[in-house]
Amino acid sequence: YFQGSCFGLRWFTPANEVPLCGHATLAAAAVLFHIQKNTNSVLTFVTLSGELKARQVEEHIVLDLPLYLTYPQAAVGDMIVQDLRYSPETKKLLVRLSDAYERSVLEELQVNAQCFLSAEKMEKVKGLILTLKGNASGKHKGHDFYSRYFAPWYGVLEDPVTGSAHAVLSSYWSEQLGKKEMLAFQCSRRGGELKISVRNDGRVDIAGQIAIVLKGNMTF
Repeated sequence: YFQGSCFGLRWFTPANEVPLCGHATLAAAAVLFHIQKNTNSVLTFVTLSGELKARQVEEHIVLDLPLYLTYPQAAVGDMIVQDLRYSPETKKLLVRLSDAYERSVLEELQVNAQCFLSAEKMEKVKGLILTLKGNASGKHKGHDFYSRYFAPWYGVLEDPVTGSAHAVLSSYWSEQLGKKEMLAFQCSRRGGELKISVRNDGRVDIAGQIAIVLKGNMTF
């Protein structure tokens, strides 16, 4: 772990294995860089989503993730939905709320994620992204877009900060805003900020900060 530069990596929720988890990849890189004092500038993780790279840039760890496209769908429901997209590669449904809504609406929205299981049984959808365009002014100015992510199909009612969802969101908002460099915020109870850089090779760099809050030992 001190000198190696390539590692196998798999991710599991309480229910099953998942094909991509940016949050856990960030954590794995943090342990190698900060606890194991790995000497390499770039680490490679071999995963179900291919090779993912992690590197340190100042106080951030930057993940190199695949960029997933979304395709328009028909929108129905009670809330004002501005756009509805589907990512077939990740089985994620992206719901963009109207630009008329403020960030507080997304934060305070009561979502019964457990109901999604009975509403979608065809296994076409494995994750639901709610997203909202950022505000140029006001209390929370500076973020290009906001989001929340729900995945009860994987045993996760709401995820706090989700790298895999931003691999989808980055593609969508880069197209919508005409920007490659973006700042995002996930509005879960714990929440988190992500720096995004969409590349020209079909991938995206997502940077986040880490904090080590617990250490322990496992015996096998």
